[in-house]
Amino acid sequence: MLKGIDPLLSADLLTVLAEMGHGDELAIVDANFPAVAMARRLVRVSAPAPDVLRAVLTLMPLDDFVDAPVAVMKVVGAPDEIPETVHEFQTVANAAESKPVPMERVDRFAFYERAKAAFGVVATGETRLYGCVLVKKGVIRPN
Repeated sequence: MLKGIDPLLSADLLTVLAEMGHGDELAIVDANFPAVAMARRLVRVSAPAPDVLRAVLTLMPLDDFVDAPVAVMKVVGAPDEIPETVHEFQTVANAAESKPVPMERVDRFAFYERAKAAFGVVATGETRLYGCVLVKKGVIRPN
């Protein structure tokens, strides 16, 4: 344990976050997601996906150079439906940035392609459907 570091942030996840650069994406995915087949770098965290997102965003800034630094998967067959997990992701992102954060909704296969290209994939213990989110790393500006 480290003082001031969320306990969900393992050494492996901290390494991935530190090695990411501006514009790199991190996929935080649910237990049903084919993470092993898609990940370039895979980290496992046995916690709900919104909790993992909250922990990640304590350290990682979101990209403010893009229209939507957060992306979620649309519900197959009901693209206008917004699952509970997506509401939670929005709440977490807004709190982390202290402002409303634009969120993009993409179809399932587009989400898969972005996850394959992501710098890293965090496989969570999230059992609810559509518990997947992509976040794009921003920059920390000098004072």
